[in-house]
Amino acid sequence: MSSIDWKLTTAAVWRAHNRQLRAVRHLDPIRLDDLLGVDTQKGKLVRNTERFLAGEPCNHVLLWGSRGTGKSSLVKAVLNEFAPQGLRLIEVDKDELASLPEIVDDIRERAQRFVIYCDDLSFDEGERGYKHLKTVLEGSIELPPENVRIYATSNRRHLLPEYHRDNAASRVVDGELHLGDAVEEKISLADRFGLGLSFYPISEQQYFEMIDHLFPAVNDREQLHTLARRFSMEKGGRSGRTARQFWNQHSGDI
Repeated sequence: MSSIDWKLTTAAVWRAHNRQLRAVRHLDPIRLDDLLGVDTQKGKLVRNTERFLAGEPCNHVLLWGSRGTGKSSLVKAVLNEFAPQGLRLIEVDKDELASLPEIVDDIRERAQRFVIYCDDLSFDEGERGYKHLKTVLEGSIELPPENVRIYATSNRRHLLPEYHRDNAASRVVDGELHLGDAVEEKISLADRFGLGLSFYPISEQQYFEMIDHLFPAVNDREQLHTLARRFSMEKGGRSGRTARQFWNQHSGDI
């Protein structure tokens, strides 16, 4: 594993092919104020991160829900907000989770506070990568590191695929529902994230608020919204990602 000066480096990504962390030199500059329509989720993640930096009890976080709704952007914005206070981030791809215990061993005694960031985290039937994740979430014979928390994003609430057949073993005993083993196994992984933040599709009004935020100098709001509505229909949905893509295409032209 390469030596990284964490006093100067804010974020790194794990490269499994050479078993090294690579420092990130060009961070996404997104700020918390840039994110609209997710005030509740923003407030909870900020508070959890503040507690983490202060050495107070805090949780691992699962941000789940619809695509393009700001899950990943919120994690990046929190990093930009708290990096001056010692927050650091290591991005680990889902397919490289087997290296997670090794990565954590390398940072657990350091002064900085580390977020292990897993983007678009989910597992297909038969995958066992989540076993390594559980070790870091709850520890094994050794307690999990106090200076590490996992922030993961996913389109799935329980991270694992859920099938109708999984409910076949569920039963009611004395009026109480007892879930089958398959369901219990799938729910138990998400349960290890103490804070779950849900993200849902936005309304057209929220979408226009994002567009207005991105185009503050445009006077003809009706024309701007008409173009933005047409763009979202062509994309097949409204989201913060759609608003940003609209800005990428039309900034300077409207």
